[in-house]
Amino acid sequence: MPTSAMCTVEKRGSIFVLRLTGDNEHRLSPALIDSLRSALSQVKSEAVSSAGISALVTIADGKFFSNGFDLAWAQSSGSRSGMVDRIHYMVESLKPLLADLLSLPMPTIAAVTGHAAAAGFMLALGHDYVLMRRDKGVLYMSELNIGMTLPEYFTTMFREKVASPAARRDLLLRAEKIKAEEAVKFGIVDSVHDGEEATVEAAIRLGKQLAERKWNGEVYAEIRKSLYPEMCKQLGLVSRTIVASRL
Repeated sequence: MPTSAMCTVEKRGSIFVLRLTGDNEHRLSPALIDSLRSALSQVKSEAVSSAGISALVTIADGKFFSNGFDLAWAQSSGSRSGMVDRIHYMVESLKPLLADLLSLPMPTIAAVTGHAAAAGFMLALGHDYVLMRRDKGVLYMSELNIGMTLPEYFTTMFREKVASPAARRDLLLRAEKIKAEEAVKFGIVDSVHDGEEATVEAAIRLGKQLAERKWNGEVYAEIRKSLYPEMCKQLGLVSRTIVASRL
Protein backbone atom coordinates (compact mmCIF):
# COMPACT_ATOMS: atom_id res chain seq x y z
CA MET A 1 0.00 0.00 0.00
CA PRO A 2 2.21 2.91 -1.11
CA THR A 3 1.05 6.29 0.18
CA SER A 4 3.63 8.73 -1.15
CA ALA A 5 7.36 9.11 -1.59
CA MET A 6 7.58 10.04 2.09
CA CYS A 7 6.19 6.87 3.64
CA THR A 8 4.86 3.48 2.68
CA VAL A 9 2.63 0.89 4.32
CA GLU A 10 3.18 -2.83 3.89
CA LYS A 11 0.89 -5.56 5.24
CA ARG A 12 2.75 -8.59 6.60
CA GLY A 13 0.11 -11.00 7.79
CA SER A 14 -1.45 -9.36 10.84
CA ILE A 15 1.17 -6.59 10.93
CA PHE A 16 1.16 -3.22 9.20
CA VAL A 17 4.67 -1.84 8.69
CA LEU A 18 4.73 1.93 8.28
CA ARG A 19 8.10 3.02 6.88
CA LEU A 20 9.41 6.58 6.70
CA THR A 21 11.34 6.89 3.45
CA GLY A 22 12.78 9.75 1.43
CA ASP A 23 15.32 12.10 2.97
CA ASN A 24 17.54 10.90 5.77
CA GLU A 25 16.19 13.14 8.55
CA HIS A 26 12.43 12.56 8.08
CA ARG A 27 11.67 16.11 9.14
CA LEU A 28 8.00 16.53 10.05
CA SER A 29 7.04 18.95 7.32
CA PRO A 30 3.36 19.53 6.52
CA ALA A 31 3.77 17.16 3.57
CA LEU A 32 5.22 14.34 5.70
CA ILE A 33 2.59 14.83 8.39
CA ASP A 34 -0.14 14.62 5.74
CA SER A 35 1.51 11.50 4.30
CA LEU A 36 1.62 9.81 7.69
CA ARG A 37 -2.00 10.68 8.41
CA SER A 38 -3.02 9.23 5.06
CA ALA A 39 -1.09 6.05 5.83
CA LEU A 40 -2.75 5.67 9.24
CA SER A 41 -6.15 6.24 7.66
CA GLN A 42 -5.44 3.39 5.23
CA VAL A 43 -4.30 1.14 8.06
CA LYS A 44 -7.42 1.88 10.11
CA SER A 45 -9.72 1.35 7.15
CA GLU A 46 -8.19 -2.00 6.22
CA ALA A 47 -8.14 -3.17 9.84
CA VAL A 48 -11.83 -2.31 10.30
CA SER A 49 -12.86 -3.98 7.03
CA SER A 50 -10.99 -7.18 7.88
CA ALA A 51 -12.61 -7.28 11.35
CA GLY A 52 -9.43 -8.74 12.82
CA ILE A 53 -6.92 -7.37 15.29
CA SER A 54 -3.66 -6.15 13.80
CA ALA A 55 -0.62 -4.23 15.03
CA LEU A 56 1.30 -1.29 13.60
CA VAL A 57 5.09 -1.13 13.52
CA THR A 58 6.67 2.19 12.51
CA ILE A 59 10.24 2.19 11.19
CA ALA A 60 12.45 4.72 9.40
CA ASP A 61 15.24 4.44 6.86
CA GLY A 62 18.62 5.99 7.55
CA LYS A 63 20.32 7.78 10.43
CA PHE A 64 17.20 9.37 11.91
CA PHE A 65 13.86 8.07 13.10
CA SER A 66 12.79 11.70 12.80
CA ASN A 67 14.72 14.92 13.43
CA GLY A 68 11.65 16.94 14.39
CA PHE A 69 9.84 19.72 12.57
CA ASP A 70 11.10 21.02 9.23
CA LEU A 71 12.73 24.21 10.52
CA ALA A 72 14.39 24.88 7.16
CA TRP A 73 10.92 25.12 5.60
CA ALA A 74 9.87 27.51 8.37
CA GLN A 75 12.97 29.69 7.88
CA SER A 76 12.44 29.82 4.12
CA SER A 77 9.33 31.97 4.59
CA GLY A 78 11.48 35.08 4.19
CA SER A 79 10.50 36.85 7.40
CA ARG A 80 10.56 36.22 11.12
CA SER A 81 6.78 36.48 11.40
CA GLY A 82 6.42 34.06 8.49
CA MET A 83 8.82 31.63 10.18
CA VAL A 84 6.85 31.78 13.43
CA ASP A 85 3.58 31.23 11.55
CA ARG A 86 5.01 28.17 9.80
CA ILE A 87 6.32 26.69 13.05
CA HIS A 88 2.90 27.24 14.62
CA TYR A 89 1.29 25.54 11.61
CA MET A 90 3.49 22.45 12.04
CA VAL A 91 2.83 22.38 15.79
CA GLU A 92 -0.91 22.38 15.16
CA SER A 93 -0.63 19.87 12.29
CA LEU A 94 1.14 17.32 14.47
CA LYS A 95 -1.75 17.21 16.96
CA PRO A 96 -4.18 15.30 14.71
CA LEU A 97 -1.41 12.87 13.74
CA LEU A 98 -0.86 12.03 17.40
CA ALA A 99 -4.63 11.79 17.84
CA ASP A 100 -4.68 9.27 14.98
CA LEU A 101 -2.08 7.17 16.77
CA LEU A 102 -3.81 7.34 20.15
CA SER A 103 -7.13 6.31 18.63
CA LEU A 104 -5.83 3.64 16.24
CA PRO A 105 -7.67 0.35 16.93
CA MET A 106 -4.58 -1.80 17.37
CA PRO A 107 -1.31 -1.92 19.34
CA THR A 108 1.41 0.39 17.99
CA ILE A 109 5.18 -0.05 18.17
CA ALA A 110 7.95 2.36 17.20
CA ALA A 111 11.23 0.77 16.13
CA VAL A 112 13.66 3.63 16.76
CA THR A 113 16.79 2.71 14.82
CA GLY A 114 18.17 6.26 14.64
CA HIS A 115 17.93 9.64 16.34
CA ALA A 116 14.49 10.79 17.50
CA ALA A 117 14.59 14.50 18.26
CA ALA A 118 11.98 17.05 19.37
CA ALA A 119 8.74 16.45 17.43
CA GLY A 120 10.30 13.22 16.14
CA PHE A 121 10.68 12.07 19.74
CA MET A 122 7.01 12.96 20.25
CA LEU A 123 6.11 10.81 17.25
CA ALA A 124 7.88 7.84 18.84
CA LEU A 125 6.20 8.49 22.22
CA GLY A 126 2.83 8.45 20.49
CA HIS A 127 3.19 4.68 20.11
CA ASP A 128 2.30 2.12 22.78
CA TYR A 129 5.77 0.57 22.74
CA VAL A 130 9.17 2.01 21.87
CA LEU A 131 12.06 -0.29 20.93
CA MET A 132 15.48 1.22 20.34
CA ARG A 133 18.77 0.37 18.73
CA ARG A 134 21.59 0.07 21.27
CA ASP A 135 24.59 1.14 19.22
CA LYS A 136 23.27 4.24 17.44
CA GLY A 137 20.69 6.95 18.04
CA VAL A 138 19.60 9.21 20.87
CA LEU A 139 16.39 10.66 22.23
CA TYR A 140 16.68 14.43 22.39
CA MET A 141 14.46 17.45 23.04
CA SER A 142 16.29 20.33 21.37
CA GLU A 143 13.94 23.21 22.23
CA LEU A 144 15.97 24.57 25.16
CA ASN A 145 19.15 24.67 23.09
CA ILE A 146 17.57 26.40 20.10
CA GLY A 147 15.47 28.82 22.15
CA MET A 148 11.89 27.63 21.66
CA THR A 149 9.22 26.99 24.25
CA LEU A 150 7.33 23.70 24.23
CA PRO A 151 3.74 23.33 23.06
CA GLU A 152 1.52 22.38 25.97
CA TYR A 153 0.63 19.03 24.44
CA PHE A 154 4.35 18.13 24.30
CA THR A 155 4.74 18.58 28.05
CA THR A 156 1.43 16.81 28.67
CA MET A 157 2.69 13.82 26.67
CA PHE A 158 5.83 13.73 28.81
CA ARG A 159 3.87 13.96 32.06
CA GLU A 160 1.55 11.12 31.07
CA LYS A 161 4.04 8.85 29.29
CA VAL A 162 7.38 9.42 31.07
CA ALA A 163 6.93 8.51 34.73
CA SER A 164 10.37 9.56 35.98
CA PRO A 165 10.63 13.20 37.10
CA ALA A 166 14.42 12.92 36.67
CA ALA A 167 13.97 11.84 33.06
CA ARG A 168 11.60 14.72 32.34
CA ARG A 169 14.02 17.16 33.96
CA ASP A 170 17.05 15.88 32.06
CA LEU A 171 15.25 15.83 28.73
CA LEU A 172 13.40 19.13 28.99
CA LEU A 173 15.45 21.28 31.40
CA ARG A 174 18.94 20.06 30.46
CA ALA A 175 18.36 19.08 26.83
CA GLU A 176 20.25 15.84 27.46
CA LYS A 177 20.73 13.37 24.63
CA ILE A 178 19.67 10.03 26.07
CA LYS A 179 20.95 6.76 24.65
CA ALA A 180 19.05 3.50 24.58
CA GLU A 181 20.34 1.89 27.78
CA GLU A 182 19.57 5.00 29.84
CA ALA A 183 16.18 5.34 28.16
CA VAL A 184 15.28 1.81 29.33
CA LYS A 185 16.28 2.69 32.91
CA PHE A 186 14.05 5.76 32.74
CA GLY A 187 11.14 3.66 31.44
CA ILE A 188 10.93 5.58 28.15
CA VAL A 189 12.02 2.65 25.98
CA ASP A 190 10.76 -0.91 26.44
CA SER A 191 13.79 -2.78 25.13
CA VAL A 192 17.10 -2.27 23.31
CA HIS A 193 18.59 -4.36 20.51
CA ASP A 194 21.88 -4.79 18.68
CA GLY A 195 21.59 -3.04 15.35
CA GLU A 196 18.87 -1.90 12.98
CA GLU A 197 17.80 -5.34 11.76
CA ALA A 198 17.50 -6.78 15.26
CA THR A 199 15.43 -3.80 16.42
CA VAL A 200 12.99 -4.07 13.54
CA GLU A 201 12.75 -7.86 13.92
CA ALA A 202 11.98 -7.48 17.64
CA ALA A 203 9.28 -4.90 16.87
CA ILE A 204 7.68 -7.19 14.26
CA ARG A 205 7.84 -10.12 16.68
CA LEU A 206 6.17 -8.08 19.42
CA GLY A 207 3.51 -6.89 16.99
CA LYS A 208 2.68 -10.48 16.01
CA GLN A 209 2.47 -11.54 19.65
CA LEU A 210 0.05 -8.71 20.44
CA ALA A 211 -2.06 -9.35 17.33
CA GLU A 212 -2.38 -13.01 18.30
CA ARG A 213 -4.33 -11.96 21.40
CA LYS A 214 -7.25 -11.12 19.07
CA TRP A 215 -8.52 -8.24 21.18
CA ASN A 216 -11.33 -6.05 19.90
CA GLY A 217 -9.55 -3.10 18.25
CA GLU A 218 -12.11 -0.47 19.23
CA VAL A 219 -12.05 -1.60 22.85
CA TYR A 220 -8.24 -1.51 22.77
CA ALA A 221 -8.27 2.07 21.47
CA GLU A 222 -10.76 3.26 24.09
CA ILE A 223 -8.77 1.73 26.95
CA ARG A 224 -5.61 3.36 25.57
CA LYS A 225 -7.36 6.74 25.47
CA SER A 226 -8.46 6.32 29.08
CA LEU A 227 -4.79 6.00 30.14
CA TYR A 228 -3.95 9.49 28.84
CA PRO A 229 -6.95 11.70 29.68
CA GLU A 230 -5.12 15.04 29.62
CA MET A 231 -3.45 14.25 26.32
CA CYS A 232 -6.76 13.20 24.80
CA LYS A 233 -8.38 16.40 26.05
CA GLN A 234 -5.73 18.50 24.32
CA LEU A 235 -6.02 16.47 21.11
CA GLY A 236 -9.82 16.67 21.07
CA LEU A 237 -10.36 12.93 21.51
CA VAL A 238 -13.64 11.88 23.11
CA SER A 239 -14.01 8.57 24.93
CA ARG A 240 -16.75 6.11 24.00
CA THR A 241 -18.26 3.19 25.91
CA ILE A 242 -18.01 -0.04 23.92
CA VAL A 243 -19.29 -3.44 24.98
CA ALA A 244 -18.06 -6.21 22.70
CA SER A 245 -18.36 -9.10 25.14
CA ARG A 246 -16.68 -12.41 24.32
CA LEU A 247 -18.14 -14.12 27.38
